[in-house]
Amino acid sequence: MMNFYKILFFNLLVFSTLICISALSWMTAWLGLEMNLLSIIPLMKTYTNKNSAEAAIKYFIVQAMASAILMFSIMIFSSLNFFNLKFLYMPSMIMNATLLGKMGAAPFHIWFPEVISGLAWNIVIIILTWQKIAPFILLSYCISSSTFLSITIILSSLIGGLQGLNQVCTRKILAYSSINHMGWMISTLLSSLNLWSLYFAIYSLMNFSITMMFHKYSIFYMSQVPKMLSYNKKLKYMFMMNFLSLGGLPPFIGFLPKWITINALMNLKHNFMCFILVSFTLLTLYFYIRISFSSFSFYSLESFSESWKTKLNPMFFASNIAILTSIPMCFSMPWLF
Repeated sequence: MMNFYKILFFNLLVFSTLICISALSWMTAWLGLEMNLLSIIPLMKTYTNKNSAEAAIKYFIVQAMASAILMFSIMIFSSLNFFNLKFLYMPSMIMNATLLGKMGAAPFHIWFPEVISGLAWNIVIIILTWQKIAPFILLSYCISSSTFLSITIILSSLIGGLQGLNQVCTRKILAYSSINHMGWMISTLLSSLNLWSLYFAIYSLMNFSITMMFHKYSIFYMSQVPKMLSYNKKLKYMFMMNFLSLGGLPPFIGFLPKWITINALMNLKHNFMCFILVSFTLLTLYFYIRISFSSFSFYSLESFSESWKTKLNPMFFASNIAILTSIPMCFSMPWLF
């Protein structure tokens, strides 16, 4: 049974994000970010994980510094507007950098894998998905320079692809994968917020499917992955397809937002950015295949048609089935964008 304080802070976490994205002023948005920070810190601390306190302190320090800098840039922005001055580029760039730091995009990513590696899986999925909504929405309001964002996109794709190669911790692998996906999601903001909404929804669905299974079987390292669902190769085979979808391999649903993003960037003449994104996404696909390779190859003592020995809750595979059955969307939805 969930403790009462967890229900309280979880509801505050949800409402603070809604306050932030529906704010009519930057002060209200900043207030929503502060409420969001104070509501997730108690959820991070668990008695079963000795590293959760350290991760919570790191997260608080980084987010508090980012909030202070954001408040400083808001004050400068308001002062320049009050005196009708036109030098608004620098405060806007500082605001962009602050919001990128709050979501963990490169080059402000140093804290992100370290915090993720010390948290439980149920908090990891919140950090990877829900906590990115408010900074992304606010970033879409104050995009000051496509050049600055282009540098961030390239660095996020580069760092997420290269540094994820030598990781054995599954939480760090998903953290660097998230950094790579943030490069794609930031690039969608150069086109439209609707495209970001599609990308974020599909990315969240794929992450939820993976993290919930890792949470159920307490998977924290790559050496534990081959032992998961070993009693049934069908379930294991279906589950590992989530990694191929997360890597953007066609014809899985994870390829759809990348396909539409590439089309939008090509229309905006960002050809070099498309090349960088696609190139380093292949690196992320490599370590996804490294995780799932043992499941796609069968030993002589294992059979693809083993009997079902254990029944899982259908909710654990609901998102997985949604991903696998939504493959035809890759051929029917691009015309909407």
